[in-house]
Amino acid sequence: MFPAARPRRLRSSATMRALVRETRLSPEAFVYPLFVRHGQGIRDEIESMPGNFHFSPDTLLEEVSAAREDGVRAVLLFGLPDKKDFTGSEAWSDDGAVQTSVRRIKAELDDVLVMTDVCLCEYTDHGHCGVVEDGDVLNDPTLELLASTATSHARAGADLVAPSDMMDGRVGAIRDALDTEGLSNTAILSYAAKYASAFYGPFREAAQSAPQFGDRRSYQMDPANADEALREVALDLDEGADMVMVKPALAYLDVIRRVKDCFEVPIAAYSVSGEFSMLAAAAEKGWLDGERTMLELLTSIKRAGADVILTYHARQAARLLHG
Repeated sequence: MFPAARPRRLRSSATMRALVRETRLSPEAFVYPLFVRHGQGIRDEIESMPGNFHFSPDTLLEEVSAAREDGVRAVLLFGLPDKKDFTGSEAWSDDGAVQTSVRRIKAELDDVLVMTDVCLCEYTDHGHCGVVEDGDVLNDPTLELLASTATSHARAGADLVAPSDMMDGRVGAIRDALDTEGLSNTAILSYAAKYASAFYGPFREAAQSAPQFGDRRSYQMDPANADEALREVALDLDEGADMVMVKPALAYLDVIRRVKDCFEVPIAAYSVSGEFSMLAAAAEKGWLDGERTMLELLTSIKRAGADVILTYHARQAARLLHG
């Protein structure tokens, strides 16, 4: 009781606060999402995500190298094809932009962990994450295409594949395909609890993946549900996922905490494009201190229980954390 108890003693200086800090951010926990397309010398800024770009494989390598110097040693690659079709066939092309980029990164920066997004929405002309028939996204026929995409990424050298489609059974299908191809060391990070969120808008511009009809609520999760997230995570772990993800992060901190409390596996959280862009817009107008707010938001994700944070702020945050 006051006056004997004075909690402010432990807030008296920056050194004291650092000494007793409960949650610590580290660049080693960051994954940097990047967008790659065919070509050379491409570095085109994404209008709705200032400071983020479409890269060609050569400029992507430069960006990954710069991130490595900042202390960020893990990247997640999204591909944009030259031509889309009904099935998204470039997703599993061994000459695709993602596959080409993986080979270049692993050849020149072999200590960088390369993750690849496994989905079809960037590659299909209808913008959905699976095979479409009569306006419906079909689950089971999609699994073979996702497995082909994952094995193509793994053959190129991806350390970890990350299925983001939310089809039932896709983790098991991918694990079986990888093992059959002799790629049993390739890990799987499942987008296990991916919500049908309004926060994806800027990403859909960046990945050119907006659905051409309907929406994705028939396969992505209802934002009102949290118990369902635990069931989804349990199913994916049973099918062979090595890590699981909650996406988005900021509006689902309670879900991150519940998943962390229930499962003894590494938990990832994706701080998505909408979270990035609304902070960038507020900071640009001077309404918020961008750097302080960014670190506060990332700390909240870590404090909620995330072991790994996928964030477009990765380089900026790493530089600040390194002083």
